[in-house]
Amino acid sequence: MIGNDRGMSDALETVNRLITGIEMGDLDAVRACYAPEVVVWANFDGKARELDSSLRVLEWLVSSTTDRRYEIIRRIEIEGGVLQQHVLHATVAATDKTFAMPACLVVTVRGDRITHIDEYLDVSAITPAYAE
Repeated sequence: MIGNDRGMSDALETVNRLITGIEMGDLDAVRACYAPEVVVWANFDGKARELDSSLRVLEWLVSSTTDRRYEIIRRIEIEGGVLQQHVLHATVAATDKTFAMPACLVVTVRGDRITHIDEYLDVSAITPAYAE
């Protein structure tokens, strides 16, 4: 693995900044991680979203939850990017219920920008927390 001054590769650092931005609800920080041509594909609907559409999904997540924390199970550098397995823990603002959603990301990174994400998750894990 090629490291920077902190011992973390650029790809790992970029994914770290992405996850921290989502946890903090800082969508400007998230946007700064994405290349303008980024494509984010999700298994649950099979849709490939471009930059603004992807940010709208994250804006919904940030606005509908009071806190978010990623429990990183595994984050490893792979050819062309990063594989991350995690559990997203969050509290839904409207119901004050929590959820834990397991997921896996396959992230393609060029330089210090994310160009593609394949996201594998089960949205049924969050449904009970949104039920009033």
